Amino acid sequence: MDFQSIYVGLVILFMLWALIADRMRPGLILFTAVVMMLCAGILTPKEALEGFSNRGMITVALLYLVSEGVRKSGILEALVTRLLPSRNVTLSRSLLRFLPTISFVSAFLNNTPVVVIFAPVVKRWAKKMRMEPAKFLIPLSYATILGGMCTLVGTSTNIVLNGLVSDGIAEGLVKDGHPLAMFELGKVGVLITLAGLFYLIFVSRYLLPSVRNGEAEDGEEPSSPDVVRVEALLSTRFPGLGKTLREFDFYRHYGATVRCIRRSGELLGGDWLNTPLDKHDTLLLDADKTFIPTWGESRVFWMLNPIGMEPELSSKKKYLAVVLVAIMILGATLGELPCVQALGLRVKLDMFFFACCTTVVMAWTGMFAQRKYTKLISWDVLITIACAFGISKGMINSGLADFLAGYVIDLADQARHSQNGIYIALAALYLITNAFTELITNNAAAALAFPLAVSISSRMGIDPTPFFVCICFAASASFSTPIGYQTNLIVQGIGGYRFTDFLKVGLPLNVIVFFLSVFLIPQFYL
Repeated sequence: MDFQSIYVGLVILFMLWALIADRMRPGLILFTAVVMMLCAGILTPKEALEGFSNRGMITVALLYLVSEGVRKSGILEALVTRLLPSRNVTLSRSLLRFLPTISFVSAFLNNTPVVVIFAPVVKRWAKKMRMEPAKFLIPLSYATILGGMCTLVGTSTNIVLNGLVSDGIAEGLVKDGHPLAMFELGKVGVLITLAGLFYLIFVSRYLLPSVRNGEAEDGEEPSSPDVVRVEALLSTRFPGLGKTLREFDFYRHYGATVRCIRRSGELLGGDWLNTPLDKHDTLLLDADKTFIPTWGESRVFWMLNPIGMEPELSSKKKYLAVVLVAIMILGATLGELPCVQALGLRVKLDMFFFACCTTVVMAWTGMFAQRKYTKLISWDVLITIACAFGISKGMINSGLADFLAGYVIDLADQARHSQNGIYIALAALYLITNAFTELITNNAAAALAFPLAVSISSRMGIDPTPFFVCICFAASASFSTPIGYQTNLIVQGIGGYRFTDFLKVGLPLNVIVFFLSVFLIPQFYL
């Protein structure tokens, strides 16, 4: 290893430490890493900034707005209400009825709003049916993650990885590869999703916890009919982080009273009013009926609101939202066909193009708040994605990616000559990526694993596509901890889960996805 490889390795170790220790927001940590590589001459200014103009990153930003338009339409709420049975209710039958549909919806929409809308509805329905909500909410989160593995737009990770692939092809770094098509991941993703849903419906019921201490307070009705009960998950934008409720007057800021706080699934006891607030705390609030219309579009917390508290769009706009999303998905799919590309159109009919058109139409028809649209986008996620492109480029420029790839190939027992070498190389890449995604963010994990995939495939002399697909599945398969995926954090707060609950239910699912990915990917992509 030369100086540049060692330097980049140390920068990445520093970045991983800062992310795990939660020293700053992820976007700022990754930006620091990019600047450190820029100062050492490993990245040029152009390379450091390329991620900020990448089509994949901008597509993710647009899909935040599209998802908000669908959420505001009320279609998802109506859907889940129809799916939940009202008689002959059993756990397996209920899960079998709504989990496959949730996975299908999550294949085309951002997972977070799907869970934000579905989780409170499912919890209230379970209590009405005298069933345990904790038996439903982790499967809900996992079903959205599984569904997101099936399409290019199912999760931002897939879009980011495809952006890296497209840039790599344009720069000549990726040879014999091609950008991922809309449903290309579905070849393996659908089979993995079916296996995962079977596990969730028929097996996980024995591993899921029963009612947790701290759920009783949800059953207490508000003292006045004008008061509504709301759960809110604090985000990193909440201005009172690090302060106690005695120091931060929540009622003065938001017009709501905090009834209790749950942290990591546990109800805070003792003098909880003097406990500093932390991100991902779940607050149970008593508020008036203006609370959701006023603060529902704020990103200082995720509003886990009951149905009917937020005004819905008109019937015409609801149907228009469905039509727009259908056109976006169908148009991006047809735009990949050779017969369409052979037309020689000056505009590339890809997801970026149709997401742009859909966003503009939704904005001008008032499907989301036009004057507050910047609040609907998670800017830290976008900065993380943009900087991840630069870090990936730095790993390639310094030679670190090629150096690490050599170890993976050696681990594969001279993989280029071994019959089972491809499986061992895929397994090693999967485990590295999955470890990153459980400890840091899934987008950063994909960016760190991408140059390894390029180097491994180049040195083995095979098509890199199987390795790119492997990264997509490994970066999304965050089941064992609540911190790896936003949806897991949301259901942890609502369901009162402990960290160990995710480990108990999620670890077997991680194993299932791992073995199916490693075995199936070579069958379809080589």
